[in-house]
Amino acid sequence: MKLFGCQSCHQVVFFENTVCVRCSHRLDYIPSAATITALDPEGEGLWRALHNSERYRFCANEEFGVCNWLVEEVSQEQFCLACRHNRIVPNVHVDSNLEAWAKIEAAKHRLFYSLIRLRLPLSNRLDAPDYGLTFLFQAQLSRGPKIMTGHDNRLITIALEEADDAERESRRVAMHEPYRTLLGHFRHEVGHYYWDRLVRDDNKKLEAARSIFGDDRADYEESLKAYYANGAPPDWQKRCVTAYATAHPWEDFAETWAHYLHIVDTLEMVGAYGMHVDPKIDGADRFEVAVDFDPYRAPDVKQLLSTWLPLSVALNSVNRAMGQPDLYPFVLSPQTATKFGFIHSLMQCD
Repeated sequence: MKLFGCQSCHQVVFFENTVCVRCSHRLDYIPSAATITALDPEGEGLWRALHNSERYRFCANEEFGVCNWLVEEVSQEQFCLACRHNRIVPNVHVDSNLEAWAKIEAAKHRLFYSLIRLRLPLSNRLDAPDYGLTFLFQAQLSRGPKIMTGHDNRLITIALEEADDAERESRRVAMHEPYRTLLGHFRHEVGHYYWDRLVRDDNKKLEAARSIFGDDRADYEESLKAYYANGAPPDWQKRCVTAYATAHPWEDFAETWAHYLHIVDTLEMVGAYGMHVDPKIDGADRFEVAVDFDPYRAPDVKQLLSTWLPLSVALNSVNRAMGQPDLYPFVLSPQTATKFGFIHSLMQCD
């Protein structure tokens, strides 16, 4: 993620901002330009962007305070590039639903920032009914079937309860997970979608994936039952980025995909702030590092991981100084680095 600036007064602004606190200009995001822009009203629901002098409309979901992305004046779309992928959204007449939906959309829009920056294929259900990426944000009904967060044939369901911090933490503890976030859910589940889009139907990529992640033809349901019954193997950290990644090759791929997005986007944010690691301790020179490149356009995965390692150590140390758990409580082994390399290779397609 980048830092942005108000084009009217040059105040630093952030991805979710809708108003500049210095000059009070309206702010919204232009996905095609990957930037926040200050806006001047043009009448009839149109706004002129100070970024490029073009005219835009708000996404229809701006009405509910859950989206700050713009739609081009000439577009026939009501919704922005991210919100076009929604199929089911919560009942907005329930206040708690609206608050939860806003949190979910904040995470989803950060996901789409990355997907667009990585130039990944983004078809929605209207453009491509057979393979368009589709989201269902559903609340649990007292007499309905249990809503489970997950992916099923291009449909990604996010249970509305995951937006409740206390409930999500309870589930994290119950499932023995080191972390659990809405953004993490999105990044993981979209990994399943891109397995289908980029790997499953390409024989060459599929064989390469099987040699790295394992044979995806293993029974998925039985594999999950075995994982939940027995847990991960004792040596899982030598092979996988998380314990859950050992459940099945599909989960290994999705977990690695999610962590790739974690790393790339966090490195961009670190670079935007000009942060670097330079420990003032003799013999600690191997931890000296700066993000002096665009992580979204890194030529190879080695550059990403060799930069990430010392930065994650530093960030973990900062969190511990505040009495917080590690920001990135994971170990990246040589075998997981190979898996990251495969994910990186998929990002090189426009």
